[in-house]
Amino acid sequence: MPGTRLHVLAKFIAWVKDDPMKIFWLAGMAGTGKTSIALTLCRMLDDDPSVVLGGTFFCSRSAGSISRTEVRRILATLAMSLARQSYNYAVALANELNNDDCVAHKPVSDQIGRLLVKPLGALASSDRPIILVIDALDECSDEREMAELLKAIADFRCDARVKFILTSRPEMHIRGTPISNSSYNNILHLHTIGREEVTADIRHYISNTLQAVGSDTAWYTEADVETLVRLSNGLFIFASTVLLYIRARENVKGRKGRLRKVVSTARAGSAATVSLEKIYEMIVLEASRSDVVDADELEATRHALVCILRARTSLSVEALAELLDLEADDLRGSLERLHSVVYVPAGDTVAGLRMLHASFGDYMLSRAAVHIRITRSLGDSILARGCLHVMSTRLHFNISRSRSSYEPNPSTKPDSITLSLEYACLQWIYHVAAVPKPSSYDKEIDVAFRPRFLFWLEVTSVLDRIWRAAAMLLFAASKVSVTFK
Repeated sequence: MPGTRLHVLAKFIAWVKDDPMKIFWLAGMAGTGKTSIALTLCRMLDDDPSVVLGGTFFCSRSAGSISRTEVRRILATLAMSLARQSYNYAVALANELNNDDCVAHKPVSDQIGRLLVKPLGALASSDRPIILVIDALDECSDEREMAELLKAIADFRCDARVKFILTSRPEMHIRGTPISNSSYNNILHLHTIGREEVTADIRHYISNTLQAVGSDTAWYTEADVETLVRLSNGLFIFASTVLLYIRARENVKGRKGRLRKVVSTARAGSAATVSLEKIYEMIVLEASRSDVVDADELEATRHALVCILRARTSLSVEALAELLDLEADDLRGSLERLHSVVYVPAGDTVAGLRMLHASFGDYMLSRAAVHIRITRSLGDSILARGCLHVMSTRLHFNISRSRSSYEPNPSTKPDSITLSLEYACLQWIYHVAAVPKPSSYDKEIDVAFRPRFLFWLEVTSVLDRIWRAAAMLLFAASKVSVTFK
């Protein structure tokens, strides 16, 4: 929101323009606004002709794509972004890739020289600083690889003026790397910012958001605003979640009722994290009320939540519904009750189902009350069976609808390969492998997959993923007892 975080943003801009240190690490606990600050900075830098926003990578466990959590994707993505902006860099990068076209799959300590350091030599004559942004480092899946990346960035040396903006929670595996050394890195811990400044920003955000609901502001008072500010206790994610929850009601009476419920529920918590989790619990329990939903609907909602959390790529309502063996309308109805914590795309065929903030997924998987908690193994089990079911019902001969086996694959994905089938074909074994006893799926694999092996192979070919087929089969052979002969 315009008018917030002005002091923090000014510190970053001053560092970009004048500070010789090449790394700025923004650290803060979950919900303090790190990603919002990073996004705002990117927009500001992109509009500034005196700097080059070279590339960005926003890590995310809640984005619905496993690629957003893989460390080895980061440097390759930044290199691709730079190549799109600079012909000279692109030529230099192409030369490096000609020498080693597998570098993107190598450890980050090998990647950084080929993908960044050497090609950036082509931009040494530029007097504009080149800014590379990596947000939410803590949300990457491999802590060891992340530590290697941060060491490589700390050791980064090249002739061009390159600076890195990094954000993360202050996790141990990140604090144990050279970026936590303030002698040669600029570090800003969000919790050290004055309470008055943070409170003023949250008050501005809450007040303006409530005013934007409509012309009628009689349903809340300034005292309500102050109560929400106090309960937020410095957490922007608390304020954001509460406002989404309140505004989800279209009529004044409903909004006022939810406002009163938030105030009475959150007062039971003392620490900021407790207050946020109280709100999460209240939202889930309200969506699970026995007088609103029956037991089957509640189970469907829990299954949908855990599958969104465990899905390896972003799914649509239609695709997840098919994997869960539900109607799309029923699934959408379940998720709409969780509008303030789950993002649901407007169209059923549009991929993008995700949690609005990673802290909600963390809460549901580890700290929620026993009667609403969900487990990773439940999600993998549901998705494994869903994938096998979709393949058993959807795979068939000539799924690409080719007139001859001599024809090349179609240039676009045919309608017969739905998102649910694509997901099932490319991800099934990873969900099977993640359950406690993968061998328990031997019979289902033998019935659902093995007779349709060649049809599955055709799908991977049409999707231009045939290179993954052998690796998936080798991985499957190490986890289950079924043979694929």
